[in-house]
Amino acid sequence: MFPICVLPAKWLRGFTSPHARLQQKMRIISEFRNSQFCELCVLITLAGAGFAQTAMPMNRAAPASSAAATVSTSTAAVAALGGDSAVRLGAGDLVEVSVYNVPELNTKLRVSTSGDIYLPLINNVHVAGLTLDEAQIIIERRLDRGGFVKNPHVQIFVAEYNSEGASILGEVAKPANYPILGDQKLFSLISSAGGLTDRAGRSATVTHRDRTPITVPISHNLEDHPESDITVLPGDIVTIRRADIVYVVGEVNRPSGFLMDSGHLSVLQAIALAGGTNSTAKLNGARIVRKGPSGLTIVPVQLKKLMEAKISDLPMQADDILFVPTSSRKLLQARTAEAAVQMATAAGIVAIRP
Repeated sequence: MFPICVLPAKWLRGFTSPHARLQQKMRIISEFRNSQFCELCVLITLAGAGFAQTAMPMNRAAPASSAAATVSTSTAAVAALGGDSAVRLGAGDLVEVSVYNVPELNTKLRVSTSGDIYLPLINNVHVAGLTLDEAQIIIERRLDRGGFVKNPHVQIFVAEYNSEGASILGEVAKPANYPILGDQKLFSLISSAGGLTDRAGRSATVTHRDRTPITVPISHNLEDHPESDITVLPGDIVTIRRADIVYVVGEVNRPSGFLMDSGHLSVLQAIALAGGTNSTAKLNGARIVRKGPSGLTIVPVQLKKLMEAKISDLPMQADDILFVPTSSRKLLQARTAEAAVQMATAAGIVAIRP
């Protein structure tokens, strides 16, 4: 690599910006690099700074074992600093480009929507769809062939991945887009998102690009379903569904909303979770307020006969509201539904786990 020589100030007059002055320096060095003056500059700089990157012959011939070690070390460094070198760059990624021993060319920027990055001296470089190694090689080639830097070594560090990530939505602590580095698994992505919330259901759906969505069972103890720890690919969307909820309000000991974590809940089970009815409850006046496409519907519940095991238990549906009135209140169909909805809005949510 030709070092940047110290040039007389008069040669740089008229170039006010750092970028313009750098271009003028490179142009002068390119014109005089075969002259005795440039050779003298090179000798003086090498004597003070050492051989830097020019220890390798110009044809870059090196033993196969040395080259393999260099590639292995480079790949490990990229994986440690800027992510997996196999991950491809895309629009919106924030990258830091550095050229060894030429700090004037170091820059930090985002990949444009067209997939390009703008670098000093070589202008736009298209990097979208390239791996880190591929992008580094292209930049090195442009710098070398343009006569700006001899045998350059370029390092790309990815500060933020915005293109090659997977989105996790729904009932997790921190829903967001997360980078996919190497072989990413579903449980690792859930952990990166802060884990499941108390309202998380028992299934996760992974939507791949141009593929049929995959739904797998999960639970708060992820180890219960090791077969569900499937691979997540860049561009995937993971959705953690919210568990269904039923509400029990009115003359019960603990009016609350209960998660249907197992997928089903009956009237008697809901009453038991609510601590049972109290002494002022009008058992035969109980109602299920059910939300449907056409609005609210009322389903009468003979709660007294249910508790005496004279009739079969009734299954409840998601978002059902079981309302148990007081014996001293005369129920009106219209007001029952309105009062039940208001009470359910103020009820707390209780998660029941098997």
